[in-house]
Amino acid sequence: MPWKQIPLQSRTREAGHGCGEIRRIKVCTVNNLLFPGARQAVQLKRRRVDRKTGKISIKTVYAVTSLTVERATGAQLAGLIRSHWKIEALHHVRDVTFSEDTSQLRTGAAPRAMATWRNLAIGALRLAGKTSIAADLRRNARDANRPFALLGLM
Repeated sequence: MPWKQIPLQSRTREAGHGCGEIRRIKVCTVNNLLFPGARQAVQLKRRRVDRKTGKISIKTVYAVTSLTVERATGAQLAGLIRSHWKIEALHHVRDVTFSEDTSQLRTGAAPRAMATWRNLAIGALRLAGKTSIAADLRRNARDANRPFALLGLM
């Protein structure tokens, strides 16, 4: 794609977790890519600065979507991509902390029920201001009363 000639459609700036981040998105209408149904190609550049160390990292992500330009502008696509990564961040915690991807539960409502319990545990710990989910799960597992206290049930 001729990304250098494509104008910038959206730029956002955020700060958090000790970093500042700028996201820039370029979108191009496409009709004949190797992806059936692709209507837009996306280039998303993320520039992150660690405020403590000053280290700068730049990542470029490419994507395609079946959404036409009438259905999703560059700014809307940037928002959709950002929302998707929030969901992926939760899945990453569930997989790393609970080994969810290796779970043997496959039938009925069991997988959904366990995902709900895992989300409850993560959410309760985050609401309590905990940052290390794995460490706090281990801490709560050592005393049967701690999870109830965390949920305000004691």
